[in-house]
Amino acid sequence: MDSMATTEKKPHVIVIPFPDQSHIKAMLKLAELLHHKGLQITFVNTEFVQERLLESGGPHSLDGSPGFRFETIPDGVPRSPEASGDTIRDLLMESLETNFLGCFIDLVTKLQDAPTFIISDGFLSIFAIDAAQKLGIPIMMYWTLAACGYMGFYQIQSLFEKGFAPLKGWFLLLAYIF
Repeated sequence: MDSMATTEKKPHVIVIPFPDQSHIKAMLKLAELLHHKGLQITFVNTEFVQERLLESGGPHSLDGSPGFRFETIPDGVPRSPEASGDTIRDLLMESLETNFLGCFIDLVTKLQDAPTFIISDGFLSIFAIDAAQKLGIPIMMYWTLAACGYMGFYQIQSLFEKGFAPLKGWFLLLAYIF
């Protein structure tokens, strides 16, 4: 029997969160769990989000462990302190609609290790699915919505049919209090 050691190549997963705090946190936790199980991870942020993460955590906060790296795609968000949250959000959304697909495909084709799988935030489904199809890479959508948010979406039609939505009367008062 040949005693030569074989080097098994780890699957390479690209993880793409929607550029919002709760989405990033959920996707980062998933990426960390997958990395812990032995997968190679490339976590893709917008430039603005990456800069914010470095500002809050320090210049070396995103220095990942071997097999876990962060990459960025351009977002078109101004880096001025005068930019309001609404302006930034609007610019991020506009950038996602106009630039995401091309920038993401460019990023993936420049990676040293070819990705074997993409996990995208469900809120980016249109763009991520198009990119995965163009690149010929399998994709999975991960919905980062909290259980209470999911149930709200799931039950909204029933609430409208029963007359509970839109909120009125004492329901509105309860919603205001809580």
